[in-house]
Amino acid sequence: MNPQGATVTGFKKPSAFDLEHDFLWRIHPHAPALGTVGIFNRSYYEDVLVRVHKLVPKEVWSERYELINGFEKLLWQQNNTHVIKFFLHISKGEQLARFKQRLDDPARNWKISEDDYKERELWDDYTQALEEMFAETSTKHAPWYIIPSNHKWFRNLAVSQIVAATMEDLGMQMPKPQVDLKMIRTEYHQAAAEESRHQHKRA
Repeated sequence: MNPQGATVTGFKKPSAFDLEHDFLWRIHPHAPALGTVGIFNRSYYEDVLVRVHKLVPKEVWSERYELINGFEKLLWQQNNTHVIKFFLHISKGEQLARFKQRLDDPARNWKISEDDYKERELWDDYTQALEEMFAETSTKHAPWYIIPSNHKWFRNLAVSQIVAATMEDLGMQMPKPQVDLKMIRTEYHQAAAEESRHQHKRA
């Protein structure tokens, strides 16, 4: 496929304006249109994981599972959007090794965050939250794939194969031409014959 047919949207911390709306309000405008591919870098699932920091009460984050399932079902039923979700899992040891790379390599210093080690202390809490999230929101029309990602080459291979298989399952066909092919073939052959005559004259 041509990558020009894909758009990438990164979601960061909600702004004050975002927080005045429902948690899916800022997501929907970025859902891919018919015939396009949309890639979300982080997503509305962050609004479930806020449970780890107790930013919202349980009655708020727990009902978001159902709302997310409904949102993804809406995209699928109303716009034939196929949602595939990847969680790129690395081990705790690999995470620490990557932190070291960020410290040692000046080209990676920009990746360092003051929150890295604070979040690492909550590893078990995140693990519990993620396991529940996968169980509640992996559906037939919007499945989760947990990708072992300690080795980037395997991560890339696994994700690309799943994406390719999903697209093949769609059974897509090339669009029918919107022009008169018979007429254009006639014009082509006339132009080719004329070009051939010119070449013979120049020879």
